[in-house]
Amino acid sequence: MKIEKYSFGIGDRFAHQGKAQLQAMINAAELGINIVPVWNKSFREHKTIGTKPQSVRAEANEAVADLGWEKPFYCDADHINLSNVDLFLESCDFFTLDVADYIGQKASDEDIAAFVEKHSQLTGSLDIPGIEEPIEVTKEDIKAIAEKTLLAVQEAGKIYRYIAENKGEGNFITEVSMDETDLPQTPKEMLFILAAISDEQIPAQTIAPKFTGRFNKGVNYVGDIDTFAKEFEQDVAVIDFAVKTFCLPETLKLSVHSGSDKFSIYAPINKTLKKFNAGIHVKTAGTTWLEEVAGLALAGGEGLEIAKQVYTDALARFDELCGPYATVIDIDKDKLPSVKEVNEWDEQTFAAKLRHDPENPLYDLNVRQLIHVGYKVAAEMGDKFIFALKRYETVIAKGVTENIFEKHILKIFKDM
Repeated sequence: MKIEKYSFGIGDRFAHQGKAQLQAMINAAELGINIVPVWNKSFREHKTIGTKPQSVRAEANEAVADLGWEKPFYCDADHINLSNVDLFLESCDFFTLDVADYIGQKASDEDIAAFVEKHSQLTGSLDIPGIEEPIEVTKEDIKAIAEKTLLAVQEAGKIYRYIAENKGEGNFITEVSMDETDLPQTPKEMLFILAAISDEQIPAQTIAPKFTGRFNKGVNYVGDIDTFAKEFEQDVAVIDFAVKTFCLPETLKLSVHSGSDKFSIYAPINKTLKKFNAGIHVKTAGTTWLEEVAGLALAGGEGLEIAKQVYTDALARFDELCGPYATVIDIDKDKLPSVKEVNEWDEQTFAAKLRHDPENPLYDLNVRQLIHVGYKVAAEMGDKFIFALKRYETVIAKGVTENIFEKHILKIFKDM
């Protein structure tokens, strides 16, 4: 199983927007932009909502059948490890191996020494096509990188082999994820991480590094855009070099996690992909959930009441809901509007506060981030929330499709 050149991860926490999401891919295909959808949902999201991975597969299958999609599509076991992978084996064919927690933990001294010795031929001044300045590599560099990352890659190898034993080699896509950590990986580190992945015989087809800057959930990129652009371009060059040097899958490409709404870096990403004729996987999640809430608000009546209730309860449970996402949100609690103020908003005001439109003076990134982590509140509403999604499906679906197609796909994949 080989991943296509362009793939787009579409999270759908309540499994009701599959057709609306897929319609964005159909719209793109009509313009000659060929992207495969990857429905992704993490163990954390399943646990919070009380769903099972089979629900994602059922949603994807239904959307594909109803809309006549004849191209490939995948279901991603997002951010899994050995403790929870069993839940996803039957229904998924894309596995994101999350080993970020192992970064910084040391492998054995013997394994580190063997890694340094095996790859010592890369010491010296290393010329990588696409990178202007040579990368200077010493044995001390390789040892330091191995001490930081080798154990994480070894853990990825354990997870991969377990999945392969159960599903068979070649029957799924493998992604290695190292993005949920504090420090970004440099292109030099990326090179030796890929060497370790090759040593572990992991046929990784996407890799998700930690980039410079903040990739907060559902809001724009925070950081120096030029620095990101240079780093992203160098990572693409390193992958191209590593594929040839370490005999990694030719389909290997970068994966950008928390890629939704990172509008300011879409142009640099687009430019680099064209320059190298490279592929990419962009993973989004809560952006669809946010469109559901915005759609409910726009529908008025009970829909608006539910949207306001989500905000009210999320504000009251601020610490509980924000805690699990502390590393990927930046909310100024003092700037959040009071419940009294929110209850005075009409349909258009609530939607404008929530939707990510930087040119709209009503847009409030603090409100957006709080609602983003507040999906547990909606889950606890049970049938009331689900019935509202069905009742106001038309207005919600319109927003979901437009968000993915116009705000994301057209900007990332323009003129591809």
